[in-house]
Amino acid sequence: MSEPLLGMDLAELREIVGPNQPAYRSKQLYEAIYRTDTSDLVRISTIPVSIRNEIARRHTLGLPEIARLHESADGTRRYLLRLDDGRTVETVLMPEGERDTICISSQVGCPVDCKFCMTALLGLERNLTAGEIVGQVLLVSRDNGIRRDSGRLNIVMMGQGEPLLNLPNVVKATRILLDADGVGLSPRRITISTAGITPKIEELGKEPVRPKLAISLNASTEEQRSGLMPITRKYHLKDLLEACRAYPLRPWERLTFEYVLLKGVNDSDADALRVRKLLANLKCKVNLIALNPGPEIPFEKPDAERVAAFQGIVRKGTPCFVRKPRGLDIYAACGQLKRAE
Repeated sequence: MSEPLLGMDLAELREIVGPNQPAYRSKQLYEAIYRTDTSDLVRISTIPVSIRNEIARRHTLGLPEIARLHESADGTRRYLLRLDDGRTVETVLMPEGERDTICISSQVGCPVDCKFCMTALLGLERNLTAGEIVGQVLLVSRDNGIRRDSGRLNIVMMGQGEPLLNLPNVVKATRILLDADGVGLSPRRITISTAGITPKIEELGKEPVRPKLAISLNASTEEQRSGLMPITRKYHLKDLLEACRAYPLRPWERLTFEYVLLKGVNDSDADALRVRKLLANLKCKVNLIALNPGPEIPFEKPDAERVAAFQGIVRKGTPCFVRKPRGLDIYAACGQLKRAE
């Protein structure tokens, strides 16, 4: 099977081009892969025909294929993408005014087993490669005519999977996405979301090139959180918050805490007061997400009045926003990605 080029950095592409070629050939190949909408290696016009034919003989580009596309009444598009080994993963485009957001996956399925999330029902099949992560951005932006250097494109790693359990590939993909000679996005435009894998948060903070960090909180007590998110029994709430306090934020940066509200479970005034206290003295904001319901999920969505009351309490201590659901009619909203037909 031919090795895909997508996901390779400049140094790796130098090896592909070969030592007898000038260094600028590898840069031409790198820019063709990540800065243009190339889909055929043979048609890279900046590289001599003999070189590109030899590269194409030994390698593929490695873009995923669109297996199915669902379109929502609100403009959201949910892509089912087929990978080289036949497995599938989901990517969601959410256009909104002057901004486009692509929600990408970091794993096929998810190992975290959050009780309010449909993706958890898949279990984990495997990690995505750096190329499969970057490929989602390239394919969906190209399919929708979105300029990646326009300053209006946001990337959120909040699709299938736990990004911090695939950290090497996530970091490598991020470096390519943020490289001015690569995809060329701004660090302010990429966010990854974690269930709270505490040791990996510290590891991410040491990376010189990294996305913004969002943490799925979803509970106001240790007992409540471990019941809703079983993986967090290994990573206690106290230690998670300590890791967040130690995280090296850049001057322009805030942590984001995500909180899925479940009717009668974690949405009381007492919960809101505890959340406000937990996050005191942290440079952060809170995004509230009223449960996006789905089959096999044993929880209900709280009323709008309850969501507003919760928000009112939290924002007395921390900026707090209610995230508007997108793509509910096609199972594209947060927690709904289960490759449903």
